[in-house]
Amino acid sequence: MMETSAIYECKVSHHRLKPKQHRFSYQVFYLWLDLDEIPKLNNRLKFLSRNRWNLFGFYDQDHLDNGAGDTKRCILKYLEDNEVDTSEVASIRLLTFPRVFGYIFNPVCFYYTFDKSGKPLHALAEVTNTFHEQKPFVLREHDAEGRFRLMTPKHFYVSPFSPLDLCFDFKLKVPDEGLEIHIDDRDQGDRVLLTTLTGKRRPLTDGALLACAVKYPLLTLRVIFLIHWHALRLWMKKLPLHRKADHPEHQQGVLRPHHSLTSSKS
Repeated sequence: MMETSAIYECKVSHHRLKPKQHRFSYQVFYLWLDLDEIPKLNNRLKFLSRNRWNLFGFYDQDHLDNGAGDTKRCILKYLEDNEVDTSEVASIRLLTFPRVFGYIFNPVCFYYTFDKSGKPLHALAEVTNTFHEQKPFVLREHDAEGRFRLMTPKHFYVSPFSPLDLCFDFKLKVPDEGLEIHIDDRDQGDRVLLTTLTGKRRPLTDGALLACAVKYPLLTLRVIFLIHWHALRLWMKKLPLHRKADHPEHQQGVLRPHHSLTSSKS
């Protein structure tokens, strides 16, 4: 049976519209993993391992963990706990950064569920902040072309330069030969920050992994560096700051809560 797992070489673009303009983009790669294929990939690939150190790694503990078992079981349980019917789910595929030399920072990854015929059923966006808190967002509806859409209150601390009472506007297309994902921050309907992820599919081979190691060196470290570098630039532009501890009431449904949040609730 042909593998569905792959690599996507991508461009990430950020465009802040308010209160001041700021934009930048950078190149990355994502793994596209059928969660049922991971044991086979672990055996087939020299440079990608599951739950052990390697050049690139997939660790179940880096993703949604509710005690149900491996990542697939945890996603199914989370969906069921949120009143999503999973009876037709046959496979789950994940778009994610890998660990690089054991280090991971994954600002957002995406799960898609499929039935036996390959029809998309649901999507889930797993957002992670620099405090390593996580918040999942379930996208239940899609159109005839498999495009999911959700506008929902953020209720999560992502950036000191974004108010916590904004809304996320997710627009996800099921990856095929190309990749296209949009996440906008909205304030009472007005777009504040636009984030776009576009990419092209490549086979998941050891050669491709080595090429990515050269083309995107220290991927996850570079991403966390860019986040802090552009935070400094926004601070220099005198954008207003929003402290995490100031608004616990706008941080809801957070997994792995940071002590700054738990202490504010005590």
